[in-house]
Amino acid sequence: MIEKLNLTMLTDFYELTMANGYFESDMAEDIAYFDLFFRQIPDGGGYAIMAGLEQVINYLDNLEFSEEDIAYLEKKGIFREEFLDYLRNFHFVCDVWAVPEGTPIFPGEPIVTVRGPVMQAQFVETMLLLQINHQSLIATKANRIVRAAGGRPVMEFGTRRAHGASAAVYGARAAYIGGCSGTACAIADRDYGVTALGTMAHSWVQMYPNEYEAFRKYAEIYPDGCTLLVDTYNVLKSGVPAAIRVFDELQPKSKGIRIDSGDVAYLTKKARKMLDEAGHEDCQIVVSNSLDEYIIQDIIVEGACIDSFGVGERLITSKSEPVFGGVYKLSALEKDGEMIPKIKISENIEKITNPGFKTVYRLFDRDTNKAIADVITLDGEPVPEGDGYEIFDPRAVWKRKKLYNFYAKNLREPIFEKGKCVYQIPSIDAVKEHCKEQISTLWEETLRFENPQTYYVDLSPALWQMKNQLIEEHNKF
Repeated sequence: MIEKLNLTMLTDFYELTMANGYFESDMAEDIAYFDLFFRQIPDGGGYAIMAGLEQVINYLDNLEFSEEDIAYLEKKGIFREEFLDYLRNFHFVCDVWAVPEGTPIFPGEPIVTVRGPVMQAQFVETMLLLQINHQSLIATKANRIVRAAGGRPVMEFGTRRAHGASAAVYGARAAYIGGCSGTACAIADRDYGVTALGTMAHSWVQMYPNEYEAFRKYAEIYPDGCTLLVDTYNVLKSGVPAAIRVFDELQPKSKGIRIDSGDVAYLTKKARKMLDEAGHEDCQIVVSNSLDEYIIQDIIVEGACIDSFGVGERLITSKSEPVFGGVYKLSALEKDGEMIPKIKISENIEKITNPGFKTVYRLFDRDTNKAIADVITLDGEPVPEGDGYEIFDPRAVWKRKKLYNFYAKNLREPIFEKGKCVYQIPSIDAVKEHCKEQISTLWEETLRFENPQTYYVDLSPALWQMKNQLIEEHNKF
């Protein structure tokens, strides 16, 4: 499997030069805290979905510098032998907390925190961002598409259009977490249990003298899963009639047609009428061809007769917004047992970081179990509770609300303790079900595609005070 590869050197080179700098400055073992978070939700949506944690765990579990890695670094000519010896004996010893995969996440909240020796906690930045950014992006896009389909299954068909092998495999995994029913990618089924699905290519049809013979042979071989591609020549004049003839003659147990081009709203309505009149009301109609959530939504409104969708390039590449934008920032140091909060300040308000070691709570209404807001607190603060608990928008502090009849849930779980994984990785189906359940806790106003209601991520008064105090201190210089 891909995870068993030595990916230690899949990193930005400056992670190595900084690691060497910490070593040369006798700072390598200083304790640091880093937060991974994102700033904007893709496609202007109301939420994103956490994904990629399993690959992060596998990476950290296999983090070591091979002799091949050491030889490469030695050739660069900028690292002393003492540093290379340090890398030879490298052993990951950090603590890690993270939001479980499949959970809705929002801008600004630390979805992963790493605590440990600064050289280690800094070094893992690249791979953590790579995995979380990519899979969270695809899971989020997939969920939008699945919701647009209104309960109709959506198959991920993008393997051949993905940006490389890993993007195809991990993209299929993320799409399944986001709600897709399966994938065209066989290796994703073998390695992750993401159900592999598929029908036939146009070339299969072209190999035979006509569509009837191509369809008949396919139905003879696959009577329990016979979905025929009917748009190689002409959907309504030859494709659907040939499929009906085969269905009449062979009576396959499971039958369907797929349309991969043309005006699918018009074609599916006509095809549905032809199939029903021929007595094949149970025949499923599958549609593919450059679909996304907006096209799916529109053709359903137009009355298209579609039972399931195959979505490729616009899902696997998140074509409408192909960057998730997660970042990894220092939030605190430990000196002689004392926590020293750190902050990054910017003229762009959204780029000002939240300092300190933090906990993220999601607040739920007790009557509806709907999510009300998230609150970021300093670690060790009491759990938000009690009638009259006040939350406020950290970017507009006059926007305040008192909450009653609610309960709080810590969103994050410990993943590593002193370098040892303490987290039981759930099955892919359990993650998918968790995602479905958690999305159901969001209000419809947050789920809509256009102008969704902002879901608030608030700061506790203590964290807000710490942040402003650090800003004021830096403004003195």
